[in-house]
Amino acid sequence: MCEANAYYIEDGEEQLIMEAVDTVTPEPEGILLTSIFGDQKLVKASIHSLSLVDHKVYLQKNG
Repeated sequence: MCEANAYYIEDGEEQLIMEAVDTVTPEPEGILLTSIFGDQKLVKASIHSLSLVDHKVYLQKNG
């Protein structure tokens, strides 16, 4: 499977937000994460970086 996990990144630390993320969609209010199970979470964040080999999406909190 090719899903990723999404994390907040702060001071070099990872904080898990959601596992098995299938889509990452920019929205006016932030980033919409959708898992392979259909769960959704809207986070007030922007993309910090992606590690595709490690299947990780790093986000930084806005505000």
